Amino acid sequence: MPESGLRQRLEENVRAVRQRMELACQRAQRPVSAVRLVAVTKYAQPAWMRELFSLGELDWGENRPQQLASRAGEFPETVRWHLIGTLQRNKAQLAARHAAVVHSVDSVRLLETLEKQAATCQRTLPVLLEVNISGEAQKHGFTPAELLAVAGAAPATPHLSIEGLMTMAPHSDLPEESRGVFRGLRELRDRLREQVPAWPLRDLSMGMSGDFEVAIEEGATLVRVGSALWEGLEALSPHSLNK
Repeated sequence: MPESGLRQRLEENVRAVRQRMELACQRAQRPVSAVRLVAVTKYAQPAWMRELFSLGELDWGENRPQQLASRAGEFPETVRWHLIGTLQRNKAQLAARHAAVVHSVDSVRLLETLEKQAATCQRTLPVLLEVNISGEAQKHGFTPAELLAVAGAAPATPHLSIEGLMTMAPHSDLPEESRGVFRGLRELRDRLREQVPAWPLRDLSMGMSGDFEVAIEEGATLVRVGSALWEGLEALSPHSLNK
């Protein structure tokens, strides 16, 4: 049956990603439990997601708040939805209502808007502050200097828990080229811990399919992996087999 082939391939993909994570943790002398896999479901078909759920992978990342909100209603509440894409302030209500974690808070104004929406929802919303470590003009996020400057004067956010930082490395076919960006985020986190003791800053969200091993070696606690999990599933999906 096509479904069994799909499940087998997905199991193999998950196992391979988990093994790569484990080896990276060993190299960095970190416990495997220190790093969580966030499965990026942006392009995943519902059938793939159902199989992933059955395999016990429960941290899922969506780029768009509308799709996150829609899919959150289609899967069990045990799934932890991570909003990893750019969040506009007019969509903050969706994030505050449906996301378990928002990775992409890139301005003080968005921080203030999420605080208001989380208060309306009567919840404490975990968030990460997005940082543009690489300095690329097309990337969102605080610059390190901006974040250090605003940290001491950041607005009171009793309904937000600022759990850490997030960044994206420049695209490269060489994972090692991302190391400086990931190390820079960890070092910035360490400086912020001294400056703002009230911020937990437990998490570093960094690393994707091509470079998550380097990210783990540099301290990532959340790795956002999509293509490495879904590789080869398109050809095994029923609609593909019937073409």
